[in-house]
Amino acid sequence: MNILLAEDSGTDLKIVLRAFEKSSCQNNIFTVRDGQEVVDFIWHQGQYADKKKYPRPNIIVLDLNMPKLSGFEVLKRLKSDLQYNFIPVVMLTSSQQEADIVKSYSLGASGYIPKPANYEDYVKMIEGFNCYWQVVNQLP
Repeated sequence: MNILLAEDSGTDLKIVLRAFEKSSCQNNIFTVRDGQEVVDFIWHQGQYADKKKYPRPNIIVLDLNMPKLSGFEVLKRLKSDLQYNFIPVVMLTSSQQEADIVKSYSLGASGYIPKPANYEDYVKMIEGFNCYWQVVNQLP
């Protein structure tokens, strides 16, 4: 499964990537550090123009608070484009505010996961994520 992981925090990025590496399911993970890079990756612009090197992701894991374009702005753009609006977007964020959860789902998010407090919980979360998106759920 090709996963696009959008995370601006270097520390959080390392933790999530280590948790994915420890997971029993293997994924192709592509990382970007801000909202504009998500847009560039999806629409194959700039440094992400090579479609073979940067394939369309099966799922996007998106931080809410990112530079250049927020997760909400990226979600709005993605879900308004008929060519890409079917790609599931799961918000992975430190925000547990009800307003952010509601807004994410109202804009078309497929899931909302609060960032775990420690590494062991990240590993459990990634195992559950992989189980759902690779075993239980069927992606287009």
